[in-house]
Amino acid sequence: MAEVKSALLFLLQSVVVGLAVAFVVVLVRPELLPSLRSPEASAPASYADAVEASAPSVVTVITSRLVPGDPDASGRSRFRVNRSFASAVMIDPEGYLVTNWHVVVEAAEIQVQLGDGGFVAAEVVGLDAETDLALLKIETRSAPAIGLGSSSQLRIGDVVLAIGNPYGLTKSVTQGIVSATGRAALELATFEDFIQTDAAINAGNSGGALVNTNGELVGINTAVLTQDIATEGIGFAIPVDLVRGVVEELKKHGRVIRGYLGLLPDDLTTAERAQMGLDNDRGILITEVFAGGPAERAGLRQNDILLSINGEPILQRRQALLIAARSKPGDEIEVLAWRDGEQFRTTVTASERPRQQP
Repeated sequence: MAEVKSALLFLLQSVVVGLAVAFVVVLVRPELLPSLRSPEASAPASYADAVEASAPSVVTVITSRLVPGDPDASGRSRFRVNRSFASAVMIDPEGYLVTNWHVVVEAAEIQVQLGDGGFVAAEVVGLDAETDLALLKIETRSAPAIGLGSSSQLRIGDVVLAIGNPYGLTKSVTQGIVSATGRAALELATFEDFIQTDAAINAGNSGGALVNTNGELVGINTAVLTQDIATEGIGFAIPVDLVRGVVEELKKHGRVIRGYLGLLPDDLTTAERAQMGLDNDRGILITEVFAGGPAERAGLRQNDILLSINGEPILQRRQALLIAARSKPGDEIEVLAWRDGEQFRTTVTASERPRQQP
């Protein structure tokens, strides 16, 4: 028993001496104390690696348009060339570039300036006004393809970097956070599902890259809120998960083939839901059913309430528009709706969405 007590006493003395030594060392050399934060919680001291991985894929786009000029001495109309600068992102080693529709629409000539300073002509592969995206093709492969991330994994507060050519200042980088996802009702495009960020997006950034801290593309910078000249720090990017689908369609068809339900939805307020007898936050209002369209053939009417589509509860009109856009002509879409205080089900067979004019 005495031997056990002696061993325990020795062990206790060793622990006390060890703690005392450690305390003295920390007092003298506090930098040796390990960080208590987890690696995930520690922000990198620099985003240089992310920029190095992604910036070479961002190029300058120079567009030339003929615009009316002053009439000559005889009164005949004259034209002048208007040049604009924007950005694009190499997303494919075959030379495919993504930019905004509004950057290249009606351009008479499109030139791309690469990282080495050289210029090359760009060909338009396809345009999609409804998402404000355009796909270009160049023959050179001097610009490496950017790595693609996942916009669906973004969280509010994630750090993002906007890379582009604002005011002709090539490869400019601004840093911010994701302020919101799924932004809509901005009247910037037909199908809106924007990432909102406070990373500075200025003139010339359109079509540039929004990347995460790994240097992966998570969005295409599109617009900045400029309703008030004092407003700043509110920019929008098209999520890369949406870009992927549009790019594949533009490669195959030169346009995006979308499903069409033949109805016009609108959001409901909480008070409107309560008045109609709906006891939760589901449901959007059908404000119009187009004659001869899929919705009319399926028996849907104006003022019906859409509760779910293909089993997905519908909370906002944006959801219904995006589900319809992701469908293909001929797809059968199961709809749960509400009319006169009762639920009913029907199947809408999607047709092809009519092409929108610029």
